[in-house]
Amino acid sequence: MMIIKFDNDIKTDFEGYQKLIDLGHKAKNSYDKIIIFDFSNVYFFEANLCAVLGTIVEILETQGKEIKFVNFTNKVETILRKNEFLLPYDYDKIDDRYATSITYQKFNPMNKDEDDMFENYIKEQLLSKSDFPSHSKLLGKHITLRIFELYENARTHGSCHYIHACGQYFPKKPEKPLNVTIVDTGKNFQENVSDFFKKDISAIEAIEWAMQDGNTTKTGDISGGLGLDLIFQFIKHNKGKIQIISADGFWEWHRGTATKRTLNNPFNGTIANLRFNLNDTSHYSLKSEAENDDWNKF
Repeated sequence: MMIIKFDNDIKTDFEGYQKLIDLGHKAKNSYDKIIIFDFSNVYFFEANLCAVLGTIVEILETQGKEIKFVNFTNKVETILRKNEFLLPYDYDKIDDRYATSITYQKFNPMNKDEDDMFENYIKEQLLSKSDFPSHSKLLGKHITLRIFELYENARTHGSCHYIHACGQYFPKKPEKPLNVTIVDTGKNFQENVSDFFKKDISAIEAIEWAMQDGNTTKTGDISGGLGLDLIFQFIKHNKGKIQIISADGFWEWHRGTATKRTLNNPFNGTIANLRFNLNDTSHYSLKSEAENDDWNKF
């Protein structure tokens, strides 16, 4: 039996991702068959990171390990019951009367029947939020399709059992940030882009290339390119934030500044966190749509 103890709070930043990935590596490399995650020192855990934690659990369970969670503070236990992360571990659900959580779910990209489930999840849990920035129906469809690219990427390369997704909304903060985190263990950005150029590319270089307008590893009729450029443009206008973690690369864009760092341990897959500013009264559409001076177009 191995006890993995979090030493303090876990937030949606470089340090938070690194803590989770490092602890995941420690548990993965252990010969113990029972892994206990001890949350006694955690008084704040950003619930969207359940997508990362759930992926780590999936990796450990494929090794035949049994996972347990213990010693939650009341605040952390409450949010992880509201978003249903703890339900498989004999915890009951708590109703989310203020609608600040986004349900933790995992989807099997190899099961075509779950395609619609994932698309509906994005529409209902994200775009249909009452405070989500006003946008045209066509733009909403394109945002959904771009997020679906992550799902397609995992299916195309066939090495991912599940896509994990979760989120959290903070309506009392000035920007009313809404975090949505989507994680897969499929072929990562570095492998994708290196294969595309037929040469070794660093993880950070691969992420930067994928975020540039028009860049995609999709060729011919093959689905599953990285195509996140439209979401990136929307987040720029919305003054939100985007974070991509893939292999040992961490890349973040926020308010015109790109931050690039290298992780202690590589993550075997891709983490994409999209933070939307819901204190935004603009209306958004695509440039191709009808002219309207009140709309922000891109």
